[in-house]
Amino acid sequence: MVSPEYNPDELFDVCDADDQVIGQETRSVVHAQNLLHRAVHIWVWTPRQEMYLHLRSASKDQYPLCFTSSASGHVDAGEEYGDAAVRELGEELELQGTLQCLTKLPASDSTAFEHTVLYLLVTEEIPTPDPAEIQELLLLPVTEIARWVQSEPDRFTPPFRELMSWWRSQNP
Repeated sequence: MVSPEYNPDELFDVCDADDQVIGQETRSVVHAQNLLHRAVHIWVWTPRQEMYLHLRSASKDQYPLCFTSSASGHVDAGEEYGDAAVRELGEELELQGTLQCLTKLPASDSTAFEHTVLYLLVTEEIPTPDPAEIQELLLLPVTEIARWVQSEPDRFTPPFRELMSWWRSQNP
């Protein structure tokens, strides 16, 4: 079963390798044809460098029951990355706050063909996960998450693995 939020006719911007919009297509076509498109990830950290990690629900159309960023999602057609990050943070975790842009990864097979922008929110607020999107929410030290990703990579979505690889390169 697919969650009620899943809409195969949802419209995404299709991009080239330089993240320039070259058209629009539905979610189902974008995913079926591995077209380059846009996504955001938000890492929600406590001031103690613990991060909320979420287990995707079983009804997700891609990577069900895999762990990923605190919140994440596609950038809708015509939407800006920052606006999508604020929207996803509110929809998935009922949080808001000042987001810091950390990095942007180019679209490739290792990012699920998504130009991926990572944002950080540091907060003491407790998130309220959307059960249609998130099966489980864990709070773990970031260093422990990085070790887990290295030891059991298949438990995590490909974009999250790439983001953790970037983070480890910045924090040896």
